[in-house]
Amino acid sequence: MTAEADQIETPRAFRAQAVLAGSGIDLSALGATDRTGGAPLVVELIGTLTGARLPDGTAAGGVAVLFRYGAVVFFDASSAGIADYLRQIGPHIRQPYPQGERETEMLDIRVDPAAKETIERNTLVLADVTLQKLQLVADIIAKSVSLAHHERNIERQFERIEPFAINLDHWGRGGRAARELLQHLGGALLAEHRVVAGARVDDSPELLWDHPELERLWARLRDEFEIRERFAALHGKLNLISRTAETALELMQNRRALRVEWAIVGLIVFEIVLTLVQWALGVG
Repeated sequence: MTAEADQIETPRAFRAQAVLAGSGIDLSALGATDRTGGAPLVVELIGTLTGARLPDGTAAGGVAVLFRYGAVVFFDASSAGIADYLRQIGPHIRQPYPQGERETEMLDIRVDPAAKETIERNTLVLADVTLQKLQLVADIIAKSVSLAHHERNIERQFERIEPFAINLDHWGRGGRAARELLQHLGGALLAEHRVVAGARVDDSPELLWDHPELERLWARLRDEFEIRERFAALHGKLNLISRTAETALELMQNRRALRVEWAIVGLIVFEIVLTLVQWALGVG
């Protein structure tokens, strides 16, 4: 069921948990026809945010916010409820990640009408809870798990750069590492596309156009999770990988051109020798 009410009845404290389930989610197949623009899909899980329980005594309820780039953010949902919901939407997740490779992020939320909205350690203090505030919180921690996933993958790419750099430093050539590096260039470019075009980590959500009073809360969360700084660092690493791959490609092209030049020189020398031999035999 799509959550429509702006004001949400909540407990005094609950937890937000983001999970990067895959490379994308087909939101249209999950009833996302009433969304505007690129807004996330908000669905209500079994029960409500008031702490209902299933017949077996397990805590139920919560709200899930889904993003098309593969992230799902749960509010006040049990571990069993999270696992069950991810299992339900499994057919609509593109390239799902194995359980052990899913990035997760948690944020505790405390509701205090008399307090100033701020972040205390890992706890977000809110005066009240509305659907728009939940969407903003979900936007930030969903971007955080997406960045964490790509940060880990880029670190692996850097491990592949080292052999190429060592060969280039010691021998002045890239060796096999150059060819291997080119094979992984596509992965780095795909990661950049998913971060920039998919998650749009450097963009503010469209929700702020209609609710500018929430911009300060969103900016505070963005700074707390260092979204801009992490995106800049990731973008710099991707640029370094691209430049390294370009260097490897130039080395490979130069090496092939040199081989062609040596082959031409060899043919010319062979033709000269053959001509001299024929001339010597003719004179004799």
